[in-house]
Amino acid sequence: MKFPYAINDFGTLIQEGYFYQDRTDRLPLVEEAGRQLIFIRPRRFGKSLLLSMLAHYYDVNRAEQFERLFGHLAIGRNPTPLHNQYFIMKWDFSLVKAQGDLKDIEMALYQHVNTAIRACAARYGWDGIEITPHDAVNSLFSLLIRVRQEGRPLYLLIDEYDNFANEVLMTGRRQAFYESLLYGEGVLKNLFKGVKGAVGQGIDRVFITGVSPVVLSDMTSGYNVGEDIYLDRRFNDLCGFTEAEIAALLERLAADGGSWSPAEALDLMRTFYNGYCFSEDSDQRLYNPTLSLYFLKSLQTEGHYPRRMLDENLAMD
Repeated sequence: MKFPYAINDFGTLIQEGYFYQDRTDRLPLVEEAGRQLIFIRPRRFGKSLLLSMLAHYYDVNRAEQFERLFGHLAIGRNPTPLHNQYFIMKWDFSLVKAQGDLKDIEMALYQHVNTAIRACAARYGWDGIEITPHDAVNSLFSLLIRVRQEGRPLYLLIDEYDNFANEVLMTGRRQAFYESLLYGEGVLKNLFKGVKGAVGQGIDRVFITGVSPVVLSDMTSGYNVGEDIYLDRRFNDLCGFTEAEIAALLERLAADGGSWSPAEALDLMRTFYNGYCFSEDSDQRLYNPTLSLYFLKSLQTEGHYPRRMLDENLAMD
């Protein structure tokens, strides 16, 4: 059993035989929940892997890979009609630089979105997409002209939508920058207004992840059509591990030998890693997946618990 610590690409996990805790059975529920969804979770909680799974499942270019990627998973045994029916575009706002003055931040955002638009066009072999350096919304609508010509909708995935805005806010002295990005005719607010206006004009579905609903709240009318599913009981464990899943993994590892007991290891993990519950209608507490994989990989490779229970890669988070 290979643990995919810090691997966020679904295709890599499946094709290279890494452990994957199947959450594909939730895809019908995700489709039923709405067309513009917002899913909030702490950092390092598996959100990027979730988006990667969605991309692999819905991408028209991966239709021939469907059986290899999903055949052994829950959704592969009972797929929805929408599998492999979309063009996919992903924005990852954790890649947007928050340094410099306000104009630098605005241009960094536009540059990222424009780069994603170019990548989407290249992926599907589209030429003639007009890229406007100072107006990514215009670039988006140029792309959507081609999307409509192709007669198939686009699924927009937005990862860490609030990352760079939160970084701006947390510097303290940049409160004015944050307000300029989100209030009035702020660039981030206008970008999400563009996404809102593009639904039905080529974009059919949007899935947004982040760590806090604050930025969306501050954008108010910029994007007031998203449906929040992050407190929904049905999606409480859409990311993260349940205790039953952790216990099963510990039993599998213990079968290979070692000077530790599954019960003792579970008690230790419960003390340090367990405690997340995102729905008031659920009493199911979750384990942070990155910390859990860090612990399990240490057991597997070193034969003992990690010397430091807190993974240094999460210390800043």
